[in-house]
Amino acid sequence: MPSSTSEFAIELEQVEHFEFLIRFDKDSFAPVRADEPPPLGRDAAPNAARYLAAAVGNCLSASLVFCAQRAGRPLEHVKATVRVELVRNERRRLRIGQIDVSIDAPGAGDPELAVCLPAFEDFCVVTQSVRQGIPVHVSINGTTLPDPAPSAGANQ
Repeated sequence: MPSSTSEFAIELEQVEHFEFLIRFDKDSFAPVRADEPPPLGRDAAPNAARYLAAAVGNCLSASLVFCAQRAGRPLEHVKATVRVELVRNERRRLRIGQIDVSIDAPGAGDPELAVCLPAFEDFCVVTQSVRQGIPVHVSINGTTLPDPAPSAGANQ
């Protein structure tokens, strides 16, 4: 079992019906709201699946930017589009079937970044954690990357 290196806590408080206020562990982080789409909620804010998609896209983009920076080839104007497929399982419960992340990173084709492309995903905490249960496919500038080998300690 992996050893713990740190932890954080997030507080959620029901506002009304299915709408929640999410408070982060640092006073400098503004609270955000979450809500479910109809028929449960009012769709007044993103739901948990959308926050998960944002977390995966942000983590991958930041990991790529970090890797490029370490290689001495900083990237700017990186954009990502995250597509989430919702499916129903055998019990008819909605689940996230897969996540596709398309990153637009001008300059990522630089030959000096070739070392980054196979490795940056492995450093993305969120994506590698999610991948233990949900397929995540990544492309950069239209080129699909091969799925990385499972990390040590990942469920096989």
